[in-house]
Formats: sequence, structure tokens, C-alpha cells
Amino acid sequence: MGAQAVAVDRRFPSHHALFIAVFAGLLVLSLRDWLEGDMVRHMLIEFPLLLIAGAAIGRALDERFGAPIACCNQMGLVGFAFASITLAYWMIPAALDAALLDEWVAVGKYISLVASGALLWSSFAAAPLAVQAFFVGNFGCMTATVGLIYQSAPQQLCLNYQADAQWAAGEGLVAAAVIAACTWCVSVAPAFLESGADA
Repeated sequence: MGAQAVAVDRRFPSHHALFIAVFAGLLVLSLRDWLEGDMVRHMLIEFPLLLIAGAAIGRALDERFGAPIACCNQMGLVGFAFASITLAYWMIPAALDAALLDEWVAVGKYISLVASGALLWSSFAAAPLAVQAFFVGNFGCMTATVGLIYQSAPQQLCLNYQADAQWAAGEGLVAAAVIAACTWCVSVAPAFLESGADA
């Protein structure tokens, strides 16, 4: 357990996971206009919902396709790299604008974020603590940095969102970075304590 700190719960029923995936997906599709009408809701509600849907799909597919996925995702590296690149791309203001203006770009956003969530499920199950810490630390630094840039930019960065929405999204991204880091630390604490007791 010391090496596999964030042990995703494979006892969670796959049919429950599939229900969560469908529910999150339908929520995004039904509330799309409302979610994407505001930069905060777009980045801090829609993005997590798509990642949750993907993670639930990853759990639903785990029993049948877990072995081949794990074979291609040794130590979680492929999944973490894909998710990092995907999240970094969709934090770019021009990418957000493109997703609002072009339906095919929007479809690409949905698919890439759902795929990231699915791969993150298997990555956290396979990755040692050090690899997880690197990914979580990288994600936190990247997200907080983008948030600070959004807050400090002297001009409007997104054509479709006003400067005040940009500022609020920046604050939300910094908060999301802190919350993600704290959540991971709490989740791995039992593993640290167990490995310390074993030593």
C-alpha cells in the first residue's frame, strides 16, 4: 500500500459508476448553455463534471479492459501525461474561445476531458506515490499559475468572457489548485502512516 497510495476503490460497483457517468454527461449536455455562459462555470464546474464522467467510465470499463489499459499505462505515466497536456490546453484562453465558437472543437474538448478522467482512474491505481506527487504538484502549480495570470492580466484574454469573469475564474483556479493538493495529501496520509508503522 505504501507504493500505491491513492488506491481507487475497485469494489465500487461498475453499474453505479456507469450511472454516474451518464448522469454527469447528461448534466453537462442539458446545462451546456448555462455552464459555458460564464468562465467560472465553464472551467470550474463543466471541466470537473467531464473528468468525473470519464473517471466513472474508467471504473465501469475496469473489470473488462483494466488489464490492457494498465499494460499501456505503466506506472500511470501515459494517463498523467495525457491529462496534464489536455488540462493545460483547455486553460488557454484562445482554446476556450474556440470551443465556444466551433462545434467540432467543443466535441474535442468533451472527448479529451472525458478520456483524461478515464485514464486518471487507472493512473492513480497504478502509480507509485512519487509519480502521483509529481503529477499533483505539476497540476497544482500549473493551475495556480494560470489563475494568477488571469487575475493579473491587464486586458481581457478571452473574447467571449468579460474581464470580471476572467478575474473570478483566476481566483477559482487558484482555489482549485489548493483543494486538489490538499485532497491528495489527505487521501495518501493513511498510506504514509502505514508505511511508517511497517518501517
